[in-house]
Amino acid sequence: MKKVVVFFTILFTLAFGSLSYAHSGRTDSSGGHNCSDKSKAKGLCTGYHYHNGGGPTSSGDNGSSGAVVNTDKDCTDFASYEEVVAYWNAKGYSATYDPENLDGWGNGKVDDGIPCEPPYGYDKTLVNNSPEQQQHKQEEQDMAKGEKNGYPVGKKNGYAAATRNNANSTGSEAYRVGFAKGYDKGYDEGKAKLESEKVKASEQGSALGKKQDKLVIPAAYSSNSVLKQTFEDAFKKAVNERVEAKKKEFNEKGYTDGKKDLLNLPTNVEDIYINAYREGYDTAQEELKKEYTKMGYDAAFTILKYEQPKLNNDKFRDWYKQGFESNKEIDQITEAAYQLGKEGEGLKIPSKYKKAEPIFKHHYQLGYQEYEDKQNKLIMTGGVGAGVLALVGGGWYSFRRKRNTEK
Repeated sequence: MKKVVVFFTILFTLAFGSLSYAHSGRTDSSGGHNCSDKSKAKGLCTGYHYHNGGGPTSSGDNGSSGAVVNTDKDCTDFASYEEVVAYWNAKGYSATYDPENLDGWGNGKVDDGIPCEPPYGYDKTLVNNSPEQQQHKQEEQDMAKGEKNGYPVGKKNGYAAATRNNANSTGSEAYRVGFAKGYDKGYDEGKAKLESEKVKASEQGSALGKKQDKLVIPAAYSSNSVLKQTFEDAFKKAVNERVEAKKKEFNEKGYTDGKKDLLNLPTNVEDIYINAYREGYDTAQEELKKEYTKMGYDAAFTILKYEQPKLNNDKFRDWYKQGFESNKEIDQITEAAYQLGKEGEGLKIPSKYKKAEPIFKHHYQLGYQEYEDKQNKLIMTGGVGAGVLALVGGGWYSFRRKRNTEK
């Protein structure tokens, strides 16, 4: 029975003693502790180790001096991963300098330059000397270099109005991205500068064109095809406007003279201005011709026989006569009037013939006269007896009287 009690006493002593060293995060009186199974599984530590100044002391001088302090930390000593990174950065640790074995989970092996095990999605570029941070810095340098090199290329192309092409570069992805960014910025600035100078070139080209016919392109624009063309276009436009204005002046003078029928061709001027005068003159003459031709045409509705108009210009008289003789409407009117009279109908002028009333009446009388002559002839040559003739004669007289009244 005693043996059993002693056995359990020893067993509990060992068990409680072991627990005092095997906990995680707490230290014993010597400042150390054993790795927990969980920490070992993670590779954070391998056995007993010291923290926060704990460790064995030298027996010399009765333990009063020569203490050996071990301040190594492991990943379980930090409340958050941000504390891990702050500690790592403050110490200046790296993959090749990690005296506390934070990289490699405290197992003494060099891992990847990242302390402990970062949470998922953590920005590793925040870890000093990490491969990610080094790569990030390199990318920033490449991007900055690409942007610097792309800017002047883009500005040159934008100023030259060349097709935008920001992908014309070689190098790392970051360099190409930076080049494109710099190119676009430069291109937009170059284009804006070009547009601004185009306004000036246009103004100067127009001013020159208003003064002279000879094109002289300034040296400032001769080296840029866009500005050169802008200057030239504005110059030509101004010259053309000036020429057109002068042509209009000569055209109006010709028109005025044409209305007066006084041809006075300009001298000592270019042919284009002489032609402009002639066009104006001819336009006025054509209008005059239409006026006098219409006068003659309308006269044919009111007079039976052509009469020379009281005009002191042979040309106007000729136009008048041409108009009179060109009136073919009158033929239709005279025929309609004559047929109406010939059929013995009463005189009634249709509205469409009112403009030719004198002519209509005249030819109606001619037709009606023929109708009467025909009726008289029938009576006189019909072989009717004397009594009948006397009777009919009385009635015929009454008929003629009625017709004459209608006329």
